[in-house]
Amino acid sequence: MSLLTTKEIMEIIPHRQPFLLVDTIEELEPGVRAVGRKCVSYNEPYFAGHFPEEPVMPGVLIVEALAQVGAVAILSQPDFKGKTAYFGAINSAKFKKKVVPGDVLTLETEIIKVKGPIGVGSAKAYVDGKLAVQAELTFAVGER
Repeated sequence: MSLLTTKEIMEIIPHRQPFLLVDTIEELEPGVRAVGRKCVSYNEPYFAGHFPEEPVMPGVLIVEALAQVGAVAILSQPDFKGKTAYFGAINSAKFKKKVVPGDVLTLETEIIKVKGPIGVGSAKAYVDGKLAVQAELTFAVGER
């Protein structure tokens, strides 16, 4: 059972379709961590060109989905309500497994450091319990 639905996620982060890449939030500790889910469907618009004969979810979009989960974690705090978390950096990204239509991504982002409006998250994406992507994400919280 989900903790936050797509509609509730959109109350926290400004992303909208087709760029909202998180379906539900399953676990949430505001300012600490969040776990989300993304059901990867063949109907995703990027599969028309990436790649028509062998559809693969672009790694950059998996990293974006991880960032959106991290944004839910950080923006759930009262101090950051109504703000936006912007990318500051993507470090140590590793892509371990292809993500294809029919996969369910489990997206975990833990906030490991915050100083003022700048923070760092440790992010991992799994398919069937197997690590697909990991990265360290730096963000800057600002006004919308």
